[in-house]
Amino acid sequence: MYFILLGAPGAGKGTQADVLDDRFGLVHVSTGDLFRENVAKGTELGLLAKTYMDRGALVPDDVTVRLLLERLARPDAGKGVLLDGFPRTIVQADALAAALAAQGKKVDRVLYIKVADDALITHLTGRLSCRTCDAVYHTVFSPPARPGICDKDGGELYHRADDTPETVRKRLDAFYAQTSPLIAYYRRKRLLSQVDGNRSIAAVSAALVRIIKKIA
Repeated sequence: MYFILLGAPGAGKGTQADVLDDRFGLVHVSTGDLFRENVAKGTELGLLAKTYMDRGALVPDDVTVRLLLERLARPDAGKGVLLDGFPRTIVQADALAAALAAQGKKVDRVLYIKVADDALITHLTGRLSCRTCDAVYHTVFSPPARPGICDKDGGELYHRADDTPETVRKRLDAFYAQTSPLIAYYRRKRLLSQVDGNRSIAAVSAALVRIIKKIA
């Protein structure tokens, strides 16, 4: 089965993806991770994507979809996939639907985690990342045992440059301009399930689990 996880930056998509992956044996597929993996391995598609990334340009949809389909063809994706980071636009959604249909597949459900803007800003501006292992903490919701030090490997924790209030607002504006039309798009197709992301992590997880159990 194929699920898409939608939500603004700071909505907790990564956290919920981990929960759903463990519960249902889904594979969490992030397009950002796919780009980095293929560039690091020097694959043909990875090198092609890198030519755009090095110029600061968006990787064309057809390249992204080809990378995605290659990932979906791996054996570990047999039980189901949770897509994160793609599609971002209606054009990409159409391209994904066509590519899946050509293989006799389809998107089964779109899970939209809706969170109020003020909560999103709080989530993002309080985020801390480890410089060595990329583990993520939060000054309020999940602080490290020792301030400024990663619990996992003792690395230094830092605020990402794109987690300042000004940058966060720009990222939210970009989400609403580019990606939010997907909400109406998938609602028209009767594929959208909206979850209140302003609740606790456990409550959001429970709601998402209920939705998937009805479909799976």
